[in-house]
Amino acid sequence: MGSRVHYPAEIKWEAIKMMEAGHSSREISETLGIKNSSQVRIWIRWYRSGETHRFDQPVGKQYSYSKGVEELSEVEVLKLRIRQLEMQNEVLGKLKGISGK
Repeated sequence: MGSRVHYPAEIKWEAIKMMEAGHSSREISETLGIKNSSQVRIWIRWYRSGETHRFDQPVGKQYSYSKGVEELSEVEVLKLRIRQLEMQNEVLGKLKGISGK
């Protein structure tokens, strides 16, 4: 499995500008040093669908329901944190049960 590369938001915006100027995704990827030209097409799709908040998200699993960090309310953030802690407690309980045998 290959390593994942994180491109800064500035690179993504520059790719958008170049695409609007008429450059192909292959030209953009070669100019900006992007590993795969399909990545440029993904950024274009995000831009056209109004999901530019995704430009600032980290590599890996993205936020549920296409929401960025700034779109989650404090209550939603706290609910996510509670769910995370409950899962940790469940795992720790299982580990304690296994190690106690």
